[in-house]
Amino acid sequence: MNALPGWQAAKALCAWLFKMLRRHRPALAGFVLLALMAGLAFLGPVFTPYTAADVSGPYLDPGGKHWLGTDSQGYDLFTRLIYGARTTLLIALAATVLSMALGSLIGAVAGFCGRWVDTLLMRLVDFAMSFPAFLLAVVIVAILGKNLDNLILAVGLVGAPVFARQVRAEILRVMSMEYMAAASALGLPASRALFAHALPNSLNPIIVLSTLGMGGAILEVAALNFLGLGGDPYQVPEWGLILKQGWDEADKGTVQVAAAGLAIFVTVLGFNLFGDGLRDELDPRAKRR
Repeated sequence: MNALPGWQAAKALCAWLFKMLRRHRPALAGFVLLALMAGLAFLGPVFTPYTAADVSGPYLDPGGKHWLGTDSQGYDLFTRLIYGARTTLLIALAATVLSMALGSLIGAVAGFCGRWVDTLLMRLVDFAMSFPAFLLAVVIVAILGKNLDNLILAVGLVGAPVFARQVRAEILRVMSMEYMAAASALGLPASRALFAHALPNSLNPIIVLSTLGMGGAILEVAALNFLGLGGDPYQVPEWGLILKQGWDEADKGTVQVAAAGLAIFVTVLGFNLFGDGLRDELDPRAKRR
């Protein structure tokens, strides 16, 4: 069968997503929340007359010109939250992609090769998972240095073992299928069997885990920035840094803390609800449980 043209594939994906959202109301709620936050992140600057670098008077009260007021440096809080959404989502996305790529590769190689390769890689994964993920991320950033690039690397590395274990389990399941045994009997090269057949047929749990992992990555990124392990709160508009700045300003930063905390909560909730719906739809075993 010939591959569907790009537009037909996109149409089929949209139709599938629409049906899934109709069947799973919590997933629909999560999708709406994510669409709202993504819209604010990438279209929000159209609706604010300020940029992240524009300065007005410090500690201005919420009003018509400044919906959430200003911070100690005179930056418009609503504008910084909008630009912070873009920064936070892109950092979390980069960290999640790193976790997915590295963890999937480790899990796929371990499950496909088996024997001592499987044992060695999984013992390394078990060793990494024996440490609290957040504490391990703190140690990595402390060793490499405090900046956003190292923060992405740290969050991505500590998330990889979860993907490795899940992908390994899926590869073992796929390898037990008859078509994989037939491919092996026909002399299909191992690399092609892994990357052209075994791994593509293990994508469902990877998609689900990536969606749920975005929520965890946002929390970890915000927490690391709150501890001062990321960028400069006055140079990089990121939710964790905005939260830290408001927290440091005590009673005058109440609105700032509440707004940044609510943005983090709503976004993480959206990813969790949408991810749960994807899991129920893509994993038949989850439905039976």
